[in-house]
Amino acid sequence: MKNKTVVVGMSGGVDSSVAAYLLKKQGYDVIGVTMQIWQEEDACTLEHEGGCCGLSAVEDARRVANQLGIPYYVMNFRKEFQENVIDYFVKEYRQGRTPNPCIACNRYVKWESMLHKSLAIGADYIATGHYAKIERLENGRYALRRSVSVRKDQTYALYNLTQEQLSRTLFPVGDYEKEKIREIAERENLLVAHKPDSQDICFVPDHDYAAFIRRRTGQTEIPGDFVDEQGHVLGRHRGIWHYTIGQRKGLNVGGKPEPLFVIATDVERNVLYVGQGQRHPGLYRRGLRILPDEMHWVRPDRALQPGASARFRMRIRYRQPLQDGVLHVTPEGGYIVFDEPQRGVTAGQFASWYDGEELIGSGVIHC
Repeated sequence: MKNKTVVVGMSGGVDSSVAAYLLKKQGYDVIGVTMQIWQEEDACTLEHEGGCCGLSAVEDARRVANQLGIPYYVMNFRKEFQENVIDYFVKEYRQGRTPNPCIACNRYVKWESMLHKSLAIGADYIATGHYAKIERLENGRYALRRSVSVRKDQTYALYNLTQEQLSRTLFPVGDYEKEKIREIAERENLLVAHKPDSQDICFVPDHDYAAFIRRRTGQTEIPGDFVDEQGHVLGRHRGIWHYTIGQRKGLNVGGKPEPLFVIATDVERNVLYVGQGQRHPGLYRRGLRILPDEMHWVRPDRALQPGASARFRMRIRYRQPLQDGVLHVTPEGGYIVFDEPQRGVTAGQFASWYDGEELIGSGVIHC
C-alpha cells in the first residue's frame, strides 16, 4: 500500500523542521517546501532580517531537508502574498485599523495557495509547525483544538480554516511542549535546534510600519492633533499610521500627572483621542461588533443563527488568556459581550470563541 504524501511548509525554524522529522518517522512520504513570498527589492534586507520568509530561511530549510533525506522545493507565492497580505496590511493601517498579517498569510498563502498547489502535484496533506491539534469527530466533522502547550497555542491565528482544509492538514507538533520540540531537534542533530523563534512581521523587520507604508504608497503621513475627552488639543501626532489603540510609546506629550494612552482614532478628522492612566475607562470595553460577512465558523454545524446567543470562552489577541462572554448573533452581525471589560479592543484585530479546548469560530473586530 502506497504511503500518504504530505507537503511540509518549512520556514527554516525548529518547529517546522521537527514537524517534517515526525511525519517521516510516522511513515509519510514527506516533501519539504518553503514559500517564496518576498519581493525582489526587499531581498537584501530579508536575507539578514526576514525571519520566516527571508532568504536565509530557504538555506536553513534546504539543509534540514538534506539531513532528513527528503525532497525539497521552493514554491513562488509572491503575487498571492503581495495582494492578500502586504496590500491588506497597508490598506488597514491607512484606515486607522490594526491588521494581523500573519492570519492573512495563513488564510490566503498557506491554506489556499500552498494547499491547492500541493494537492495539484499529488499530495494528500499539507503540514506546518503550528501548535494546534485537529481531531476527526464521530459526525465526520473536524475540530480544531488548542495544542498541548497552552503557552505556544496558535489556534487563534488559524481561525479561517475550513472543514475541507482541516481534512487535508496535519499539525504534528501540537502534541508537544516547545521544550520537547527543541529536545527532539537536538537529539536528531538538526541544524536549527537552537535557532531563535521568529517574533516579528517578516516583511517589516525594522518595526517601522509607517516607513514601510510610505515606500509602498509613495505617500507621507499627515500630522494631526492629540485630543483629550474634553476636546482639548494636547499636542500633535506624526500621522495615524504610527499608532494603535492602547499605545503609550511615542506620543511625546508631557505635562500630565499620568502617562497618556491612545483610546480612539478618527481617520476622517485625522484626530487621535488620548486618556490619562492605565486604568482610563476609554481603554476598556465590554462589547464589540463583527460584521456578518466577517464571521467565520470553523465548525459550521455549530454556527448560531440570527436571534441566537451562546456563552463561550474568548480572546481578542494572540495568546491572551481566554475570557468569558456571550456571543449574540443578529442580522447585523455578531455582538460579543464580555463578563469583564477588556483592554485595548482594536478594530481590525480578531475575536475568537472557544468551547473548552476547541476553536468554534472567529471574526474581524469592526468596532
